[in-house]
Amino acid sequence: MSNESSEPQTSGTSVELPAERPSLWVDMRSSEDWWAVWCAIILLAISFGAVWFSQPDGLAEKWASGEEVKVVSPLSDWVAKPGKWTENPIDALSSNFVGIIGAFFFIAVVFGLAMSLRGKPAGDFLRAFPFVFLLATLAYTMAGQSVVKAYNLEYALWALLVGLVISNTVGTPVFLKPAILTEFFIKTGLVLLGAEVLMSRLLALGLPGIFVAWIVTPVVLISTYIFGQKVLKIPSKSLNMVISADMSVCGVSAAIATAAACKAKKEELSLSIGLSLSFTVIMMVVLPAIIKATGMDPILGGAWLGGTIDSTGAVAAAGAVLGDEALEVAATVKMIQNILIGVTAFCVAIYWVTYVERDASAPRVGAMEIWYRFPKFVLGFVGMSILFSILYSTLDGGPALVDAMIKGSTKTLRGWFFCLAFVSIGLETNFRELLPQLKGGKPLILYVCGQSLNLILTLSMAWLMFKVVFADSVSP
Repeated sequence: MSNESSEPQTSGTSVELPAERPSLWVDMRSSEDWWAVWCAIILLAISFGAVWFSQPDGLAEKWASGEEVKVVSPLSDWVAKPGKWTENPIDALSSNFVGIIGAFFFIAVVFGLAMSLRGKPAGDFLRAFPFVFLLATLAYTMAGQSVVKAYNLEYALWALLVGLVISNTVGTPVFLKPAILTEFFIKTGLVLLGAEVLMSRLLALGLPGIFVAWIVTPVVLISTYIFGQKVLKIPSKSLNMVISADMSVCGVSAAIATAAACKAKKEELSLSIGLSLSFTVIMMVVLPAIIKATGMDPILGGAWLGGTIDSTGAVAAAGAVLGDEALEVAATVKMIQNILIGVTAFCVAIYWVTYVERDASAPRVGAMEIWYRFPKFVLGFVGMSILFSILYSTLDGGPALVDAMIKGSTKTLRGWFFCLAFVSIGLETNFRELLPQLKGGKPLILYVCGQSLNLILTLSMAWLMFKVVFADSVSP
């Protein structure tokens, strides 16, 4: 996923690179990517501060002596999600009512502040957010029913269905749009996840993840593009390239970046995004079900999800369905793959100017384009992993303090962000609008064939790297 400032502007019938790039300072004050990092830092600072200032007396001495110490976050009662229920759904809400309201206020205040400081209409967000949060609460409640829970029908599926039912029946109300912040929610949740993934673990997962993401992705992209040109003979090379990048790298953001690089038409970008959104919804539900049905190892399953599902948010939610271990692997692989957004756009631009257009007067593409396209929230994820790894290993009682923070507040908030993101995806997805793009034709064949190759190669590489070559280092 790319940050807002790096998204191209549309002019006429093609997608063009912006004439001027904002300074780093302006970008850090205004872009969604950077504000996902700032919001997560605020929440982590509050959460860790609450644990630090309420730690038991003599924690350092007790920890040094090897005595078992229990640390509890004072926020645990103030940040919660709906609980379990059997016959009466009110039971799910009444048991954690204060915590649900607390989570609502935490997110509303932090995001309202972010919207205001970014120059966005904070009032519109605050008026719409209670309704989106209510839908997320409904999804959590539906997932908490004892029979439903026994079948592992997790909150992500219900959140998606709740949004889809509304958008495909009565339609998503216009006033809700300011609070439908899919990428903002998921990016913030992923930066929070960084505090849960210790640096030693991130490094262990990162090396095999690089093989999965950085070898398979370019092979699939190039193969799909050649297949579209040589076999399907798609007339538009730019459409062929945008679909290939969208499907192989990171969905919408990769499509936008690549469309700017190869001067694709707006209609071609819209078609590619429509295909991506449709298959993302399908894959985030179907792939976890396949992984569970086949008894696939969660580490292997997570790596497969991370390398194949287009959207970072969908990867996180699908991984969460399989458990924390799969989520950790899936998110790590996907964020390694996200780094290729800028590299892909840069390479495509060079290829287009050099081979496709051969226009000597075309503007030169600088290496800084990679930085502009780089998904900045990945820096937040890695930064929080480093920071909390240091706190975990150097503070007296560090493991107890960090674990109390995660279990008492940040893991719950992360879950809310993921749930809100998937309600938002459902509210943004209207199958009536996407259906014409799925009625056959070469673009659909290209996407299906490319994604099939992606699924096969990614699973093979993930098995080789995570279960054979690096099996010992990635085991928790």
